[in-house]
Amino acid sequence: MTFDFGFRIKNPRLASPLALAFVGDAIWEIYVRSRIIEEKPDMPVNRLHKEAVRYVRAEGQCIALNAVLDSLSEDEEAAYKRGRNANPHTTAKHAAIGDYRHATGFEALLGYVYMKNEYERLSELMQKGYDAVSATS
Repeated sequence: MTFDFGFRIKNPRLASPLALAFVGDAIWEIYVRSRIIEEKPDMPVNRLHKEAVRYVRAEGQCIALNAVLDSLSEDEEAAYKRGRNANPHTTAKHAAIGDYRHATGFEALLGYVYMKNEYERLSELMQKGYDAVSATS
């Protein structure tokens, strides 16, 4: 899967952790939706949505994070921690606050790797995370 849209960020370490999470959330969502459609192309759209929710909700993102946490570089771990510790000024409606913070950290991690243009690494992290969530069903 290719993620290069031609954007170049000079130093993603300077980006706000919530901005990284904003991008990471979108990247994760499109990855999950693409994988589900690849695996189940004839599934009705309402079922596709319900299946995707398992992966993109905070609990699913925590499972995905735990699958990759031990393999992170120092920079990647720092990006995750910046996202986890950020103050989002919103509250989690359907998740425990701890899960919500870890999910934000996971999204920031993905956004950071994407902004560094490390698409192979991004694919690796998302595949590991997706597979971990899939194994919980």
